[in-house]
Amino acid sequence: MEKEFGYMLKQLREKKGFSINQLAERAGISNSQISRMENGVRGIPKPPTLKKLAEALDVPYAELMNAAGYLESDNSVATHANETLPEWATSKDKRDFKKMLEEDGELMFDGIPLDDDDKQRIKDVLTGLFWEAKQMNKRKKKNDVPPDSPPHS
Repeated sequence: MEKEFGYMLKQLREKKGFSINQLAERAGISNSQISRMENGVRGIPKPPTLKKLAEALDVPYAELMNAAGYLESDNSVATHANETLPEWATSKDKRDFKKMLEEDGELMFDGIPLDDDDKQRIKDVLTGLFWEAKQMNKRKKKNDVPPDSPPHS
């Protein structure tokens, strides 16, 4: 996955005519970090880094989230506005996510209602953060050892 994402990132950067240094400056991240991403040695960046890259490259944030594997299609689940889900998500995870999206009160910032573009940006960020947190929780539970377990030799 890291190599595929890195290849796509490099293609996007070159298509825009940016050097690694130019992209680094525009995104506010180090050139070595971009180089490691493109070469598949850094791993998949976190959603906030993807957001910076999307803005610097002038591409949809959801496109980078999808390419990084945070969002994947799952047509077997009816979700709000064709949202996409990671393949590891359980039915409970999907239900939690759907519930989060459907709690659709008026979104405001500083007392001013947000327009549809701002709402979508917030949903994109929340989507990435939601699935990242779920995945970290799953890894944490898998690595937890009960306190009364005998030590491994």
